Amino acid sequence: MDGSNNKVFAFLEKNLMGPMGKIASLKVVRAIMGAGMGAIPFTIVGSMFLVFNILPMTFPFLEGIFNATFFKFSDLYMLANSTTMGILALYFCVGLGYEYTKIIAEEEDLNMAPITGALLSMFAFFLSIPQLVMDNGTVVRLTDAKENIINGWAIGGDGVARLGTVGIFTGIIMAVIAVQLYRLCVSKNWVIKMPEQVPEGVSRAFTALIPAFVVAFVILIITGVLVFLNTDIFQLIAIPFGFVTNLTSSWIGVMVIYFLIHALWIVGIHGANIISSLIAPITLGNLALNADGAHIPLAGEFQNAFVTIGGSGATLGLCIFLVYMAKSEQLKVLGKAAIVPCLFNINEPLIFGIPLIYNPFMAIPFFLAPMVSASIAYFAIQLEFIRPVIANMPWPSPVGVGAFISTAGDWKAALVAIICAGAAFVIYLPFARAYDKKLVDEETSVSEETAGESISA
Repeated sequence: MDGSNNKVFAFLEKNLMGPMGKIASLKVVRAIMGAGMGAIPFTIVGSMFLVFNILPMTFPFLEGIFNATFFKFSDLYMLANSTTMGILALYFCVGLGYEYTKIIAEEEDLNMAPITGALLSMFAFFLSIPQLVMDNGTVVRLTDAKENIINGWAIGGDGVARLGTVGIFTGIIMAVIAVQLYRLCVSKNWVIKMPEQVPEGVSRAFTALIPAFVVAFVILIITGVLVFLNTDIFQLIAIPFGFVTNLTSSWIGVMVIYFLIHALWIVGIHGANIISSLIAPITLGNLALNADGAHIPLAGEFQNAFVTIGGSGATLGLCIFLVYMAKSEQLKVLGKAAIVPCLFNINEPLIFGIPLIYNPFMAIPFFLAPMVSASIAYFAIQLEFIRPVIANMPWPSPVGVGAFISTAGDWKAALVAIICAGAAFVIYLPFARAYDKKLVDEETSVSEETAGESISA
């Protein structure tokens, strides 16, 4: 038994921990994680205004009050939503440019300013947005009244359409290209150096001059070639990333995501940080699509609202077992210490205290509980029993509360979240009892040995 478990853990370490650890250590991946985390506060703020604005859909008795009061100012306060969720690609692009430049500057000891990397990324992104076409051998900006494209700029409900979620992946690619070109210029010393007496802000501006020209030439050449081929960067990038988005939004894709998160955790790597950060551009994009009428299960804080209730492994039910049902002194003490954090989806005390990592007794429910919870919530949304996630909630929201907020007040979503937590508890129960019995036997054995030593003495 122990030998086979050791082989499983060794297999996961070799084939999952190693490759995923290398991916997570890449500079660009860490920068994407940072950019995603940086965008979250803005998405939460924008989402809360959206939730407020659609409250009468949930509670019809409020409609008259809102029509007479708040809705008269909705175009004003909904700017908080339009300028967050409506230009999400811009947040990602600028955030990634800043984080990526900062990481490269620190780890490669290059004189690169993060603010310059952020601005160059935004510059590259805006160069890629206007739509161009060939007209009798001449490159012209596209104007199409039917598609709301004016002088190359597609206009959506919140302004420039390509600044929204449709542009997230293009923004990421443009930021990577811009920062790498900036890095090339600095490493090759293709910069204008100013005397030390010149103020830092002025010196930085001249240092960025040549990289800005290089970024402009490279992006314009790429854009020109693609226009000649009757396409553009957005359409080209949409092919592979559209496939990835569709794959991760399928049930199989969702199962793979939560398997990977918990397979990494089981061998000691914070799987939630790594995988969730990597799919953040997709889940935030799906969030905005749901707000516009789509019905995609994997969106926003789907994970913390329905899946990992109580923290990674969906351990809220397990923690309740430890507090009220466990007979082992060790587990009872641990449960009482962990119950309050666990209510807010923080369960490191359990993961490292039971422990859940490298623990063959608890590995099966640790994998299975979140996958079952995810399946319940996935099909509840897919079959339109509950609303999809349309608002980003604070991730430590307690069970039911987060689901209620993120679906803009759907009480059935709160019920589904409670059902998910209950299903996870049922899955953990036989394994927790067996593990509890093992620890009780060990504690009894130690007590008997101690008593025997006392008598002998």
